[in-house]
Amino acid sequence: MAKKLFVGGLSYDTTDATLKEIFSKAGTVESATIITDKFSGRSKGFGFVEMSSDEEATKAIEMFNGKDIDGKNVTVNEARPLEARPPRRGGFSRDFGGGDRRGGDRRGGFGGNRGDRW
Repeated sequence: MAKKLFVGGLSYDTTDATLKEIFSKAGTVESATIITDKFSGRSKGFGFVEMSSDEEATKAIEMFNGKDIDGKNVTVNEARPLEARPPRRGGFSRDFGGGDRRGGDRRGGFGGNRGDRW
């Protein structure tokens, strides 16, 4: 059964192909993915590698955790499932405490009495 590994601390120059090539030294790589920012397309500095077996995944962790890849010492460990996060506060929904979309009230900013200015 395939096992997914988390690879953190990657250089922003590391590509999917580079990651796959490096981890293939530990065994068969099912997939290698660098996570990128959805707006800029730039690497976020981490990714995931899926090895074809538990034994190969363990070997990859031993071979690459704390080692240099593209000039950066990387962290390699078994990937954990994404944990559920609590809902974000601040929106305009009444369920979350009001305010507008920007997360505050609409009182303005300059203060004072407008009649005093002229």
